[in-house]
Amino acid sequence: MKLLLTSNGLANKSIAKALFELVGKPASKTTIVFIPTAMNVITGDKGWFINDLNNIQKQGCKFVDIVDISALPKNIWQPRIAKGDVLFFSGGHTSHLMRCLKESGLAELLPELLKTRVYAGISAGSMVANPTLALSNNDKKIYYEEKFGYRSEEALHLVDIYVRPHFNSSGFPHARKEYIKKIAEESGQAIYALDDESALKIVDGAIEIITEGTCLKF
Repeated sequence: MKLLLTSNGLANKSIAKALFELVGKPASKTTIVFIPTAMNVITGDKGWFINDLNNIQKQGCKFVDIVDISALPKNIWQPRIAKGDVLFFSGGHTSHLMRCLKESGLAELLPELLKTRVYAGISAGSMVANPTLALSNNDKKIYYEEKFGYRSEEALHLVDIYVRPHFNSSGFPHARKEYIKKIAEESGQAIYALDDESALKIVDGAIEIITEGTCLKF
């Protein structure tokens, strides 16, 4: 299985290069299917989401499709997703994304799809690849439970480590060394804290840190 787990998408040349190394062909021959579903319940300005899409568009890919699994029936989204070399999952709300992955049926299909495709994630899209959603923002979980009646710690468990995006970012006060170190010590789990210039390139469990900023392992 091949994964690119990022904090901030294709934020720099090193991360973009890593993606196409995983695909095994240049951008000009690569099809990306972008799944924006995690973004749907996030309020406020969406400049960050537009930037994520722009960073993908700038790569000059052969084809980029946008497929919202929560807005389309399975018989419509499934063949479109199957055409992707890369399944790219947006940032946003981890609980909402995981709920939609399960209820749509995509979570069940992913292990087979990822035998021949690359999984790429931005923020929430990376965190759902974790063993559980334990590192997701608890306030957001409470909000989602109150508004949508859903709460679960279940994640895709595509990797055996935890990714914590937005390390030291101003808008994420709990993505700090002291918090992450404490969680790692209490849980005994390996946690990779990625700043917005960092990613993990993972091939069959082998992890390579890709960074033009800071990535710490706890």
